[in-house]
Amino acid sequence: MTVTEQPAPARQVMPAEERYAAELAFLAAQDTGPRPPGWALTPRAVVTFVCGSDGAELVLPGRRRAGLPAKLAIAPKFVGERALVERCVVTLAGERGLLLTGEPGTAKSMLSELLSAAVCGTSALTVQGTAGTTEDAFRYGWNYALLLAQGPSAGALVDSPVLSAMRTGRVARVEEITRCLPEVQDALVSILSDRRVSVPELTATEDAVVSAAPGFTVIATANLRDRGVSEMSAALKRRFNFETVEPIADADAEATLIRRQAVAAVQRAGASFGVDDAVLDALVTVFRDLRSGRSAEGWDVERPGTVMSTAEAVQVAASLGVAAAYLPGGDVLDLLPGHLLGVVRKDDPADHGRLLGYWDGPVRRRAEDGSAMWRRLWDLRGSLR
Repeated sequence: MTVTEQPAPARQVMPAEERYAAELAFLAAQDTGPRPPGWALTPRAVVTFVCGSDGAELVLPGRRRAGLPAKLAIAPKFVGERALVERCVVTLAGERGLLLTGEPGTAKSMLSELLSAAVCGTSALTVQGTAGTTEDAFRYGWNYALLLAQGPSAGALVDSPVLSAMRTGRVARVEEITRCLPEVQDALVSILSDRRVSVPELTATEDAVVSAAPGFTVIATANLRDRGVSEMSAALKRRFNFETVEPIADADAEATLIRRQAVAAVQRAGASFGVDDAVLDALVTVFRDLRSGRSAEGWDVERPGTVMSTAEAVQVAASLGVAAAYLPGGDVLDLLPGHLLGVVRKDDPADHGRLLGYWDGPVRRRAEDGSAMWRRLWDLRGSLR
């Protein structure tokens, strides 16, 4: 099948609960241990869903169930410390708020989505934090046509994702919570403390207070390095357990993740992934060197101001794959410097000079050591001007 013959996908991206529906159903049947109130899986099964079964096939107990395989190996979906995931699961099992912090591009949102899908079966109860987010996004709003016609009533009330999660005992997700204004953030203080929302407009009715059902909790994410960040109040911080998601420490694990996600992105674009592993290895090496400020050989590197995240590396790898599929003509390695320049110039124009310094340092030295690939990258230095 050629790239032009690829069937168009129904959706660009499927939520985790649909993408991994078979694994979730299998784990629900396979692990019959105790579950916290409202949970779709046991805490142990949630950890297995996120971190994988280490290549081992899990076996269904007892008689085989219709639609489920007798054995299934669970694929890892998050590359990071298992202990971190276990702490997150324990926090959620205790119905305490969980705040995932760290550098941009470290898969905080993905981890939040995976945890929500495994715990309560949906990751859709999400608030996207911005400077324009209002309290309504955490509490409730109104259907103004019904409000004008009937006055305040339960039927005219429009639940926020957080209020919907409270009613049903599910996980609410708040993305980029520190991008919300402090007075908006603090709407969560009483929700996480009292586990109820008052609706003053419905006073003296049975709908005046919405209490959280068992299982309700909140997962928030925060890129504390981003511009435009609003500091969280001490009161709100106390309602969350903080967990920091670090960049991937293992180079091979990062390379595997980048390839897997880039292949999926190019396939969604209707093409096959045709980038050599050697090119991806060079891409990962450049990102890791610039991120850490030190090359794999131990040479000092001036770090750019922008975050050289794994997520950015995936986007570059995907762009190379799309270019190779739809605009063939030449070595795809020749496109790498231009894409790297696009990444480093996002925040600080001075990062252009830092990338050139990297070329004049580790890239040149590797070229002089006889590597044909790095020699080719050194010859492409002029494309960075």
